[in-house]
Amino acid sequence: MGPLRKRHKRAPMADINVTPMVDVMLVLLIIFMVTAPMMVQGLDVQLPETTAKAIQQDDKPLIVSINKKGGIGIDKIKGDRSLLRQELNKLAKVDPGKTILLKADKEVEYGLVVRVMADIKDAGFDKLGMVTIPVEKKR
Repeated sequence: MGPLRKRHKRAPMADINVTPMVDVMLVLLIIFMVTAPMMVQGLDVQLPETTAKAIQQDDKPLIVSINKKGGIGIDKIKGDRSLLRQELNKLAKVDPGKTILLKADKEVEYGLVVRVMADIKDAGFDKLGMVTIPVEKKR
């Protein structure tokens, strides 16, 4: 037999290998970054352009949308004027001071916009704003 060798037993490694965890987290981050813009819901509205300044607001307003086909949406709920009136009347009992922003497509009939504004006022809301896109200055 050869020379006597001492066998050194290694202690078990107590460190956690974080490289696979970091890889998984980066993959999840990329997936969420790619899919987040696709999760936006609502009506497709082409807003009119204006030079008006933005309004100051304290709380999150309720968004009422009207698309060019006349479809009405309340935040993420799609419906018609009767649904709008029902939802507004329910909300007026809970929070009559809430700010409501109206997003109407620029091709929507003016009369429909006025009727929706009247429905909002009839429900008891006084804070009503119109959402527009600022006009880009031409040089």
